[in-house]
Amino acid sequence: MGNINPSLLHVGSTLGAVFMALMVIFIRLKASARPVTLRKIWIPPLGMSTGFAMFVVPEVRFPWWWAVVAFLIGWFIFAYPLIRSTVFEERDGQIYAQRSKSFAFILLGLLLIRTVLHEFINRYVSIPQSGGLFFILAFGMILHWRVYMYKRYTRMALPKAPIPQPRG
Repeated sequence: MGNINPSLLHVGSTLGAVFMALMVIFIRLKASARPVTLRKIWIPPLGMSTGFAMFVVPEVRFPWWWAVVAFLIGWFIFAYPLIRSTVFEERDGQIYAQRSKSFAFILLGLLLIRTVLHEFINRYVSIPQSGGLFFILAFGMILHWRVYMYKRYTRMALPKAPIPQPRG
């Protein structure tokens, strides 16, 4: 990993995660003022998927089963609070995400859990490997959340079928 001091790398990654969490909170608060679209639902996981290029670097690689476990933890555990805090509402014929007072606390809580887990995992794997594991965990979390959003959005956006009237 070059000549970067591991403790500086650890502090830098933690500060970067805090910065990213604050940015997500800020962006989500502003986004609630604009209607939800399919594009806005799918751009984050598509953009994030470019991060898989990090696995080209040998120092980041780890066994496949680690990746599967990290993804499943993100999908089933970390996505749950985000899913529970995401509620859509229809206004003026458009669909909006309701502002959630708990969303910022959920993100900060997930960040805290991530930081504690990072401390534990760094004892057993290198910093680049733990970065890769947490990336896969975050991808599983974001992907599950966005799949949920897509399903809710399409359910609300599809035109309602007319109720058949009895003949007679």
